[in-house]
Amino acid sequence: MAATFSTALDVHFAVSQSDPKRSIFFTKRLEHQNPSQRFRISCKTSKSSSSSSSKPQQNPLEEQSPKKTQSLSEQLQPLSTTTLPKKDQAACLSSNPKSTWVNPSKPKRSVLSLQRQKRSPHAYNPQLRELKLFAKKLNDCENNEGAFLSVLEQFPHRPNRENSLLILNSLKPWQKAYLFFNWLKTNNFFPMETIFYNVMMKCLRLGGQFEVIEELANEMVSNEIPLDNITYSTIISCARRCYHFDKAVEWFERMYRTGLMPDEVTYSAILDVYAKLGKVEEVISLYERGVASGWKPDMVTFSVLAKMFGVAGDYEGIKYVLQEMKSVEVRPNLVVYNTLIEAMGRAGKPGFARNLFEDLIESGLTPNEKTLTAIAKIYGKARWEKDALKLWEEMKSKNWPVDFILYNTLLTMFADIGLVEEAEQLFIDMKRSENFKPDSWSYTAMLNIYASGGNVDKAMELFEEMFEVGVELNVMGITCLIQCLGKTRRIEELVRVFTVSIQQEIEPDDRLCGCLLSVVSQCDNRVDIDKVLACLHQANPRLVEFVELIEDEKSSLDTVKGEFRRVLSDTKDDARRPFCNCLIDICRSKNLHERAHDLLFLGTLYGLYPRLHNRTADEWCLNVRTLSVGAAKTALEEWMGTLAKIVKRGEALPELFSAQTGTGTHKFAQGLSNSFGSHLKELGAPFKNSEDKVGCFVATREDLLLWLQSKIPSSSTVIS
Repeated sequence: MAATFSTALDVHFAVSQSDPKRSIFFTKRLEHQNPSQRFRISCKTSKSSSSSSSKPQQNPLEEQSPKKTQSLSEQLQPLSTTTLPKKDQAACLSSNPKSTWVNPSKPKRSVLSLQRQKRSPHAYNPQLRELKLFAKKLNDCENNEGAFLSVLEQFPHRPNRENSLLILNSLKPWQKAYLFFNWLKTNNFFPMETIFYNVMMKCLRLGGQFEVIEELANEMVSNEIPLDNITYSTIISCARRCYHFDKAVEWFERMYRTGLMPDEVTYSAILDVYAKLGKVEEVISLYERGVASGWKPDMVTFSVLAKMFGVAGDYEGIKYVLQEMKSVEVRPNLVVYNTLIEAMGRAGKPGFARNLFEDLIESGLTPNEKTLTAIAKIYGKARWEKDALKLWEEMKSKNWPVDFILYNTLLTMFADIGLVEEAEQLFIDMKRSENFKPDSWSYTAMLNIYASGGNVDKAMELFEEMFEVGVELNVMGITCLIQCLGKTRRIEELVRVFTVSIQQEIEPDDRLCGCLLSVVSQCDNRVDIDKVLACLHQANPRLVEFVELIEDEKSSLDTVKGEFRRVLSDTKDDARRPFCNCLIDICRSKNLHERAHDLLFLGTLYGLYPRLHNRTADEWCLNVRTLSVGAAKTALEEWMGTLAKIVKRGEALPELFSAQTGTGTHKFAQGLSNSFGSHLKELGAPFKNSEDKVGCFVATREDLLLWLQSKIPSSSTVIS
């Protein structure tokens, strides 16, 4: 009796990959390109039909189905079976193979995916075992051409495509793999195919040999051996690893012209290359074209975008990344969170960095050492005491992971904020630990804390302890200690510390020289000044000569100008303004007010104070945030003198005048605002503390005009 059943099959017609009319980049799957037709197939079976043997007819649709591009692992997978004799192949097949269900409604990805499939276990076979042993012998032989070729003469079988590919894929040192590859080509055992070049390039990529890879790629082009997706992916990713970014772009463009679609690895790699080259527009363009074609970005891609915008401090770009992640419903992993937090720190957005950190915790992820280091740096720079303490308590209560860098970062954070007790407890914990003993930077952070707080005795104790435990001194620690000793007028100890640093072959930098210059401005007797200048002369003789020049009232402005320019040319950019500030302070400490005004003029001329003055139609502002106390007083006097001249000429004035001093957020910061306010009172200027802004003094036009008019008859160029 015959049994009958019928079923409906969905048969999909796919456009061939060789279709010249198809899109060559991020081709999106369209329904009209892949129509479905439904066929009804009936099957009958009977005893008679089952007993008869007939050759099944081939489905004509199978001839039209396109070939799927295989990954390198998929191409290498059948090697174990192709090297087996025909009679043994049946033994390797499972008697009950598992069926694979494929969802016909799920669309295929428009961007190729490198799926690393598990390989089938190799069955026991004498030939396969023999080849593996031979590959091991090649790997173990001496690393020279003669020894390698000598072992090759013992090849157990005549080299063919299958066994040669297996040997090539088993050779780990790229030099030996390259020798074997060239040996195969020279002897011409069989035609070299794309897969051989792909395997060879993969090995060369591990060795960072981009130049050799490029030679092989050009050889493939010359010999008309096709470059497939894997070939281009290997070339581009190797160029990126070897920092040949221009070459990576060049090969990506060549791939683009051939019509091959980049896989996810290649796509992420080329986005990173464009980002490192600073081609932001190209990165965004490629990203948006990929998303529009149906590609779903992964974590690596978002990490690349976040890092690109973060390095540039582009806050709007970072927001764009967050919005894109939300739009494609991708939740950041720990790596992306870390990148975004660091990016917010570079962009100067500590509040958003904190929000990201809290979101990370709420998502169930555990921050690692890199996360905590980044957020600790941000809290320290922002001087956020409450958040820093909260972070410290959470780290202890939740037993979050720590490393040496994190310990030192926490110490620096406590130093930036002035949390002495917490820093001391952490320092003690480091001393007690087995793996995180304090190093030079740990001691420097503690020296900074004690020096900032004026606790010179503890700072000196720590200095002596460094010698006892054998911790190396560094220039930053010496600078902190000298600054502390200078403020407390302990000049003899200052000289001893500086002498020890020279004996330890610590090279003084511009910051240390600026610190000594600042101490000179604070000394009130000539003996101490000469001692400090003697130290400074060992570090920077030209700077001492310039101090002597400006102290001489006979020195002309042109002479001072020329020497000042030479001093600045020998000084790093970030130390030039501090040098000028200290030199002005020295002049004021010696009542050389006119010379102080000359130096302020020269500093402004050479661009050291770019935002000192700001004018709008309604308000004129003096910004002294980056000036020392003496330089700020000099700038105020200069400003008042200029305003007096404007009033004398009868020119129009705005409604409001303001002076911005800012406010120190460090617990131990000296108040420029207080000193500046005291100087305003000495001058009798009608500036008052602003009710809206801390560290801001304001005056109305009417009040300032009356005061200036009262000063004009007795004023010359400046009001003092």
